Amino acid sequence: MKLITAVINPFKLDEVREALSAIGVRGITVTEVKGFGRQKGHTELYRGAEYAVDFLPKVKLEAAVADELLDKAIETIETSAYTGKIGDGKIFEFNLEQAVRIRTGESGPEAL
Repeated sequence: MKLITAVINPFKLDEVREALSAIGVRGITVTEVKGFGRQKGHTELYRGAEYAVDFLPKVKLEAAVADELLDKAIETIETSAYTGKIGDGKIFEFNLEQAVRIRTGESGPEAL
């Protein structure tokens, strides 16, 4: 089992969620986060005053997937979150040692 963590643009969330559901990913966890990478933020004008926005709003999504679904899930996130502009995000993959469904007590891949 693997845990995929992706940090993407908020306006791409629905597209990514629908694409992951279509390939069989059963659930994701979404968190609103802020961060910066190569963009280093930007400046905005508010009521005539210019100020720096160092951290940009992003969405972090996490999905636990079976090993055989990993490559397809990463490819799906990559293609559905792509805009071609700086700030598209990143995808991380982690080993997932154990998963337990609290309601039924199922563990391992059956819990996904």
